[in-house]
Amino acid sequence: MIQRRQIVQLTGLVLAGVSRLANAASLVAVRIWPAPEYTRITLESDQPLKYTQNPVQDPPRLAVDITGLELNQTLRDLVSKVPADDPNVARIRVGQYTPEVVRIVIDLKQPISPQVFSLAPVAAYKNRLVFDLYPNRKPVDTLEQLIAERSREDAVALAAPAPAAPSPVPAPPTSGRDVIADFIAGRGQRQEPPRVASATPPVRRTEPPVIPSRPAPAEPPAIRTGRKTDRLIIVALDPGHGGEDPGAIGPNGTREKDVVLRIAQLLRDRINGSSVNGNPMRAFLTRDGDYFVPLHVRVQKARRVQADLFISIHADAFITPQANGSSVYALSSRGASSSAARWLANKENEADLVGGLNVRSRDTLVQRALLDMSTTAQIRDSLSLGGAMLGEIGKINRLHKPRVEQAGFAVLKAPDIPSVLVETAFVSNPGEEAKLRDPAYQRSMANSLMRGIQGYFARNPPLARSRAV
Repeated sequence: MIQRRQIVQLTGLVLAGVSRLANAASLVAVRIWPAPEYTRITLESDQPLKYTQNPVQDPPRLAVDITGLELNQTLRDLVSKVPADDPNVARIRVGQYTPEVVRIVIDLKQPISPQVFSLAPVAAYKNRLVFDLYPNRKPVDTLEQLIAERSREDAVALAAPAPAAPSPVPAPPTSGRDVIADFIAGRGQRQEPPRVASATPPVRRTEPPVIPSRPAPAEPPAIRTGRKTDRLIIVALDPGHGGEDPGAIGPNGTREKDVVLRIAQLLRDRINGSSVNGNPMRAFLTRDGDYFVPLHVRVQKARRVQADLFISIHADAFITPQANGSSVYALSSRGASSSAARWLANKENEADLVGGLNVRSRDTLVQRALLDMSTTAQIRDSLSLGGAMLGEIGKINRLHKPRVEQAGFAVLKAPDIPSVLVETAFVSNPGEEAKLRDPAYQRSMANSLMRGIQGYFARNPPLARSRAV
């Protein structure tokens, strides 16, 4: 009798253990994204993870206990993923703390303010547990950095002309059919495109009213050398997507976030070697590596350096491979200029969902206030900048639309900076995907954007400021 009872109890324990194993969450991927401003660690699982966190200041580290998870090789791989040059993370340790709890200990190089949060499944991702590690240090003054960097350069380098652009290759005329518009209107395939915009009908564009020029922004501090004082012209370049958000992916695996970063870096080099009416130019990148930057932070970064222009660089995509051509977009405060523009704006505005925005962060109110702001003067200047760029891009690639389109792109809503979004080509089109991978096309696109910037400034001289070197 006693033996039978013991056997029943043992069987119950075994069955309970099997049940716990069956219900345990399973990790499918782990990723780490070092960035100048913070480091992100992501655990992707087939079920939501329950966790508790315990930051320790001396020595600085973060311990996180995850319930209902078993230690597996995927989690062990996280230990080897920490790059030696990560500015925040020294090393990561993992272990089975109890039969039902896995403990992750992140040893830090400096004190941090951690943000740990969960993300529901979206796009290609399952459930994600995210660790954003922000260092407890005073934010770097990026404007002062740009001015100091420019001050250290030799005067001869300042006067050096921009790299000569290659002779433009004649491009085919603009497409007679708009594949995206046809598809959305129901003349293409019968299936609905993903995430079509809200049911608000497009607003017919009218000529904008004549408005006085924007008032000059508050004057930042000047830095003078012994030789002269120059107006420093700053162009903010915004390579789309990054980190957890790969952007569009072509049929051969080309990731939007990679090619647009390369084009932005090439354009940065051209801007840094150029001037406008004798005034030196300096480029500022909202991201210079593979990491996620929320849309509102991209706008804030551009405003922080008091940028004269904001250029967001992307590669377009659609669910049919026939769509092709380059496009330029500006903000609209009255509705999208076409159904295709509205569809694209909604798709791009979802980048925060894919990239993983912590909605509980302290910047939420700032984001809401900033993205509700826009001015008609900014839109007018943005259309002028977009037109100059579109004319140059049309010399190297087919244009998807022969005019600057407009829609409510969140990343273009800086109220005091002319801002455009450039779709360099369709990565979903096999032929244009090959172009985007081609270094020669990347250089040609950077040259075209540079000529567009110069053409804009030729007709719209920068506002007077004492931001100088």
